[in-house]
Amino acid sequence: MRQRAAVHGLAVLRGLQLVVLALAGLVVFAGQLVAIVPGFGLGMVFLLPGPLLLARHFTGYARTRLDRWTGIPSPADYVPEPPPPQRQPDGLYRHDRQLYRGPRIPRFMARLEWVLGDTGTWRDLRWQLLHPVTGGALALLPAALLVIGPLLLWRGLPDWAALPGVDRGTAAIVLGCLALLLGPLIAPGAVRASGYVSRALLTRGGRWRRALGDLLKGWFQRYGLASVRLLALLGLTLLGLPVLVLSTLGLILGYGLGLIFVIPPALSGMRWLADWRRHLAGSWSGVPVPRPYLPRPPLERGPDGMYRVGKHLYQTEQVAAFHQRMEWLSRDRATWRDLLWLETDPIAALLLLVPPVILVVYGIWGLAMPRLWMDLLPIPEYGDDWYGKLNGSATAAIPVGLLMAVVGSRLAPLVLRLHGRWTALLLAPTRGALLAQRVASLTRSRADAVDAQAAELRRIERDLHDGAQARLVALGMTLGAAEQLVDTDPAAAKVLLARGRDSAATALRELRELVRGIYPPVLAERGLADAVRALALDTPLPVTVTADLPHRLSAPLESAAYFAVAEALTNAVRHAGAGSIAVAMSAGTVLRITVADDGAGGADPGRGSGLSGIERRLGMFDGVLTVDSPPGGPTRLTMEIPCASSSPRTSTSSERV
Repeated sequence: MRQRAAVHGLAVLRGLQLVVLALAGLVVFAGQLVAIVPGFGLGMVFLLPGPLLLARHFTGYARTRLDRWTGIPSPADYVPEPPPPQRQPDGLYRHDRQLYRGPRIPRFMARLEWVLGDTGTWRDLRWQLLHPVTGGALALLPAALLVIGPLLLWRGLPDWAALPGVDRGTAAIVLGCLALLLGPLIAPGAVRASGYVSRALLTRGGRWRRALGDLLKGWFQRYGLASVRLLALLGLTLLGLPVLVLSTLGLILGYGLGLIFVIPPALSGMRWLADWRRHLAGSWSGVPVPRPYLPRPPLERGPDGMYRVGKHLYQTEQVAAFHQRMEWLSRDRATWRDLLWLETDPIAALLLLVPPVILVVYGIWGLAMPRLWMDLLPIPEYGDDWYGKLNGSATAAIPVGLLMAVVGSRLAPLVLRLHGRWTALLLAPTRGALLAQRVASLTRSRADAVDAQAAELRRIERDLHDGAQARLVALGMTLGAAEQLVDTDPAAAKVLLARGRDSAATALRELRELVRGIYPPVLAERGLADAVRALALDTPLPVTVTADLPHRLSAPLESAAYFAVAEALTNAVRHAGAGSIAVAMSAGTVLRITVADDGAGGADPGRGSGLSGIERRLGMFDGVLTVDSPPGGPTRLTMEIPCASSSPRTSTSSERV
């Protein structure tokens, strides 16, 4: 009996400790808001990782206390921290598709993506915010009953709790004794219930809770995330104002007072912000905005050793490079369209972004939350001065505020897309810029084609010289020696003739391989689909080929597609560690080829692998290569080449090899 009383008494004390832990978590959550609000609201993302990672220490401490006090473990399941950036052979550090001189920025970007992308971070915040009113309230209940019981016995039943026909003194005695009895009695169960609630908030949970979480997550990603992005874009618009002031001041100093050294930094800063907004328009609004800038021309040195930039000649490379960069930045019309966008974006943001943001923020924090807060914690001094009212009614403000928040969040995706189109209106390339980029792309493709043809000719010449030509010369010498020995030593002559026959067969095989490397006969005779099937038969993995090619394509196009598929299959066999490969081909106005494998993934064209060769091969025909290869696999390569079909169908539609 004494031991059981000790257990219940200890449970009451641990309940109070859990309440203190919950309140401490709320304080930690408030401390993180100091970084989260400007981080997301004003685009100051450099404030985010530190406080979120520091708060994990407190959550880890809370997990150990919860395990010890409640007996309900809540194991942490954070995503492992990414490794530090590795230095590339060229001395630069890489993050995504951007190269940096030092490791500081790529490491920060990797840590930022790691912290924000880890669902454990958001579970920690959820526990810190909700635990005081869920698990903390459960843990507080036994101690509260032990306080309420003596109060009822001492002060009696309050007026609002009096029941008609029931004596208030008797009722107070009964309820007070009942509270004194129930407090210690339910204490162990309340503590364990608090532990279960904490585990539900801190861990991924079971199937039903994951289904509910997925439902809420889907709603948040569709509407809530759009509202958050609207708020972030509004903050970025405010961030653009100092950039506009600095850029304008730099242009005034540069062109007005002759301080031309401030012009390139001023224009570069403007381009940096415009590029960021183009990226956000594509990723947040679903409106891709390509870069409109003309490629920077190379700095050329004349036969006299002088560097020429426009009509000016410079002796030193540094001065010439500075003026060439300034000319490149200032003569591009896209630069001045960036300036026009920077000046007008605040007006567009005021008209588009502010209304839904006001609906959400004012609906929740201006109308609904004040009344809800007063119901939870009545604060008499606020009284009627509290602003959360509608036509004098605080109760009516609750549904109206929630309705405003719902309407604002439902409008957020539409407004986000409208803002993306506004961004594309000024920041997308014009027809002239597209034509200039097209000319530059064709120039690069022509140079690649010339280089590829020259390399192919050198390879053929080398293979002929070192292979078939050498064997034919040796064959002639062998036949000459056999001719001299045929009368004096017929047996030796027979041996030489047999050796010559082997040399002729080897030379013929090498010539066939060389021809197959130039243009496979099966490709010329039966078309792309059957040529890829023949290629699949030679692949040491099961390959499924599906083809829907209603007509023969042009020979250069078929050749490019065939060798691109061959390169993709070779990569899958050598580097991906795949167990099976699937090739799908279809042709209309565009020849689309998909090569998918179940390998380890992680393929990246930026590493200079065979994928970059496929890109160059397709680029000669304005084709594009899309690589979807997350680490851990699978890998999916999609090749699209514009084409014009002209010949009747000659191959079957599909076949499993």
